[in-house]
Amino acid sequence: MIEVIVAMDIIDDRCVRLTQGDYDQKTVYAGSPLDMAKEFESAGVRRLHLVDLDGARTRKPVHLHVLERIASQTSLNIDFGGGLASSADLESAYDAGATIVVVGSVAVEQPELFCNWLQEYGGDGILLAADVRGESVAINGWQQTTSLRIVDQLRRYIPYGLTQYLCTDIAKDGILDGPSAELYSGLNRVFPQLRLIASGGVSSIEDIQALERVGCHGVIVGKALYEGKIDMPSLQPFFETQC
Repeated sequence: MIEVIVAMDIIDDRCVRLTQGDYDQKTVYAGSPLDMAKEFESAGVRRLHLVDLDGARTRKPVHLHVLERIASQTSLNIDFGGGLASSADLESAYDAGATIVVVGSVAVEQPELFCNWLQEYGGDGILLAADVRGESVAINGWQQTTSLRIVDQLRRYIPYGLTQYLCTDIAKDGILDGPSAELYSGLNRVFPQLRLIASGGVSSIEDIQALERVGCHGVIVGKALYEGKIDMPSLQPFFETQC
């Protein structure tokens, strides 16, 4: 069964959600990140996708203390990304409790460094964030769209040990009108050996099931959960398979 991963995006030590990656279109949610993480864990969540949006914008991790707090006070497996730009940043994230580090901009701007990370930490310890507008990869908190096509990026890194990637269709992010199943289906046909985690647009259990049918290994659920479009009881069957 597809793995459901709950998203938590952080700005100024608070949980937020952006719309289509726009920092000027953000919703701030009540409750501290730690309290929300504990609630998620109590509800059966196993894996948290924690994004340091301040770090993504400034290109330097800002909220490692949030990661450390959640990792030390819950048993959640945590993906952590946002501003990880050096080997020291990766070590800091792992030391703070990240199970998997999420890397986007470096994989575009410093491919040799990213190759070194894949070889040093292994494909299971690094999640490539291949976020797209159309077919082009966007970086730096989605503020810059590059000329690099996602298929070319994935092909580049498979020989170096890439095993998994996160693909967000930015046009779908935060608007709750369904995921880009056709995009993911096409990517899975081209790269069946890679584990694809889909993100953006998920608004119902039916959306999750549609992504499972096209071969996605995992799915990020964020705004739909925070705004009550999907409730925790309906996600229980997915969490139980992850025990």
